[in-house]
Amino acid sequence: MSQKKKKKRLRALVLALVLAPCPTERGGGGPPLRLFIEEELAPYGGEEGISNQPIYLAAKGVVFDVTSGKEFYGRGAPCNALTGKDSTRGVAKMSLDPADLTHDTTGLTAKELESLDDVFTEVYKAKYPLVGYTAWRILNEDGSPNLDLKPEDQPHFDIKDEF
Repeated sequence: MSQKKKKKRLRALVLALVLAPCPTERGGGGPPLRLFIEEELAPYGGEEGISNQPIYLAAKGVVFDVTSGKEFYGRGAPCNALTGKDSTRGVAKMSLDPADLTHDTTGLTAKELESLDDVFTEVYKAKYPLVGYTAWRILNEDGSPNLDLKPEDQPHFDIKDEF
C-alpha cells in the first residue's frame, strides 16, 4: 500500500472515530462503525459466492448490513445490483439502471427525494444494522477530513434520526 493511501486511510479512520457515536447511542454496543471507500465496499455486494460474507448496501452515505435480506439482496436476487456500493440515486428512483447506482442526487425530483427518505427510514434504518459510512460523505476529494462538514446541513439528512 502506498504511503499516500496509508495517510488517506489514517485520516479517514481518525475522522470516523471522532464522528462515531458512543455505543449507548447505537442501542448498546455492537461492532464499531467503519468508514468505507468505494473499493472497500465493493466486495460486500453478495456476488463473491462466499456464504459467510456479509452483504452491505449504502444509501445517503450510510452503510447497512442487509445480509438478513438475502432473498432481496443476495447473489441473483432482484435488488443485488444495489449492494456493494452507495446506491442512493437508484433507491430514490427505484431504479437498477447502472447509471443510477451512485450516491449523486443531483437533479432528483422532490418526489424521488421523498421516496429516498421514506425507504431510508422505513426499510434500511428500521430493518438493518448500521455498519458504517461512505468516505465521500465526510472526506474531501484528496482524502483529508472535511472539517467544514456539518451532517445536519447536508440535504435530506437528519443526524438525530440516524441512530
